[in-house]
Amino acid sequence: MKKGKTSKITGFKIAKINYGTVDSFELKSLYLNIQSWVEPTKDLENWNRVVLNLSRAIKHTIYHNLNKDFFKEQFIVDLDLRSSGISLGKKSFLNLEVTFYTKEENIDFKDTKVKEVIKNLSKSIIQQNFSNNNYFVFTLTKKNNSTEI
Repeated sequence: MKKGKTSKITGFKIAKINYGTVDSFELKSLYLNIQSWVEPTKDLENWNRVVLNLSRAIKHTIYHNLNKDFFKEQFIVDLDLRSSGISLGKKSFLNLEVTFYTKEENIDFKDTKVKEVIKNLSKSIIQQNFSNNNYFVFTLTKKNNSTEI
């Protein structure tokens, strides 16, 4: 019997967003997955520092916008953006996965409150870290005709 479930969050022009759980019967944790393509706007020697600062900024955004009535303060942020392959004029794939731990165990995965909490958190991440980024332009697809900010 399958326990895991996923659901899409629509309405974002620069990223594909999903959330889910590995056990929907005993909901102890949720994950948020944000995928996008990034293209650098500047030419830098060391992209490691830029990627690390982006990861840190995302952690701060989540911490300040986390619904602490719903989730525990501990969470895991995994930003996958290969800094070695970033170069001007070339798009790179970004995958962000955040794991949250619920305070209550009797929460229903299909509850609209769960979706609203995750959607608000996603909106904060997109607005504060992706929309006004000094180093990258974020797009939904790799092709050039995709919608940009």
